[in-house]
Amino acid sequence: MLQLRYSRRVLHFNFPARTSRGAITEHTAYYLHLHDSEQPHLEGIGEAAPLAGLSPDYRPDFEATLEGFTREFNRRQLRELLPQEATELVGPEWPALRFALETATLDLAHGGRHCLYDNAFSRGEAGVPINGLIWMGDAAFMRQQIEKKLTEGYSCLKLKIGGLDFNTELELLREIRAVAGPERLTLRVDANGAFGPEEALGKLEKLAQFDLHSIEQPIQAGQWDALRQVCRFSPVPVALDEELIGLTESERQEHLLDSVHPAYLVLKPTLVGGLEASMAWAAKARERGIGWWLTSALESNVGLNAISQLAGSYAETGFPQGLGTGQLYHNNVAAPLHIQAGHLHYSPRGVWEHPED
Repeated sequence: MLQLRYSRRVLHFNFPARTSRGAITEHTAYYLHLHDSEQPHLEGIGEAAPLAGLSPDYRPDFEATLEGFTREFNRRQLRELLPQEATELVGPEWPALRFALETATLDLAHGGRHCLYDNAFSRGEAGVPINGLIWMGDAAFMRQQIEKKLTEGYSCLKLKIGGLDFNTELELLREIRAVAGPERLTLRVDANGAFGPEEALGKLEKLAQFDLHSIEQPIQAGQWDALRQVCRFSPVPVALDEELIGLTESERQEHLLDSVHPAYLVLKPTLVGGLEASMAWAAKARERGIGWWLTSALESNVGLNAISQLAGSYAETGFPQGLGTGQLYHNNVAAPLHIQAGHLHYSPRGVWEHPED
């Protein structure tokens, strides 16, 4: 009989993580622990870590809902559960919980070894290319991060913008390009909706001089008419991020892509409802010639590992994924994940810390 329980850990950042929405210093992660009563030594673990200000399920009653869900799950006395069935047990309004149950089910199905997919990444044979993430802060702090990432050998950097004076941000980009041209370094920026619709194209014109790969979510989500114009006329390719959150109906998803037609989608399983939900978005994007990549949403290493193993199935494309968040916390769940020369690697025979330790 399948049994489910949960635990929690408050993750503490090494520094205040700032975006245009503000700064956070801690983040609560909940872990689903799934096991079969006939094999109690095997356990599948999944992470639900709703993100303040973004996740539909970041609510005061989340833990109470989680507690009720585990109780109802155990009452069902299920003898087996397929990953695709797991997501059907959770309503679409709880995307982080869906992701956690799906991940725990995949983990248990593969022996409870944190190996969810069989690919070169999960076997430890190849790394996944990732972008180096540059967090907002004062100019000196951002320069320090940039220099460190360049020294570490990243070929793709992503800068959070929209929190400093715009001219200061332009100067930072100018400094980067003086050191590394577009042939050496791919540059992405993420505005987190910081630009007003009336000013977005003007700012994008100024950003275009730095040969940017893309800009994520230049204006706030929900303004489809304005977004359509930005995507159509922007000299910098536009990637949608926050715009995807809460769009769970296939028809609405297709309507967004057909009416706005962005250049890229940024897929965060915690925010869009899991791994399969992310791949459903990816399939729609491919049908329309829209690019995409996977990104973590500040999960601990449990969630990061799940997303990274899915990304490992597409690593042969060489497209940098947004998976460089494992070093954010000083009390992260210790895991055999490491970064080398701008690639995330996994050691399947490495040691995992249990989330409750």
